[in-house]
Amino acid sequence: MIDSRNSGMRPAMALLTIAIGLAACSGSGAKQEASYPDRRSGASDITYSNAPRETIWGDGSGMWLFGSSGRPNDGSGQGGGGIGVNTFLWRASLDTLSFMPMNQVDPFGGVIITDWYSSPGAPDERMKVNIYILDRTLRADGVRVAVFRQRRDANGNWADAPVEPKTNVELEDAILTRARQMRLGMAAQ
Repeated sequence: MIDSRNSGMRPAMALLTIAIGLAACSGSGAKQEASYPDRRSGASDITYSNAPRETIWGDGSGMWLFGSSGRPNDGSGQGGGGIGVNTFLWRASLDTLSFMPMNQVDPFGGVIITDWYSSPGAPDERMKVNIYILDRTLRADGVRVAVFRQRRDANGNWADAPVEPKTNVELEDAILTRARQMRLGMAAQ
């Protein structure tokens, strides 16, 4: 049921509330004009900087996936794009293992995992390589390699075989050498 006594008061109360609100906004009745704060000569509260900005992907270091457009050409291999690995280490790793089939390639995490590869000269032996790029800078400890090896037994089954520890180090050295060559080639441009 509608109470007829209060129904006429609602519009009056709404008008009264609006009038009080407008009166409060008008101030003392003097005409007020919007003014912007004065600036001291030469002073500015706006700063412009060419420094890299922090993003959700990090500080702007990483690798560009689609070319080098817009990337600073400082030869550091730390271009933008949000990928947290060094460009030269990443490309050198892919270049060094280009003869092997790739199983998993993760440029965001810096992980390259190859599939098993048998060379034509040794069909009863196969290898698999995992590469981990650990840093955004071109450093000797910025890449880790794990090599796995298997041999085929008399029944045709693959069995794990030992890998000489120096194999991992030699592959890391080959990647680092290629990365340095790439960096020097870019610096010469």
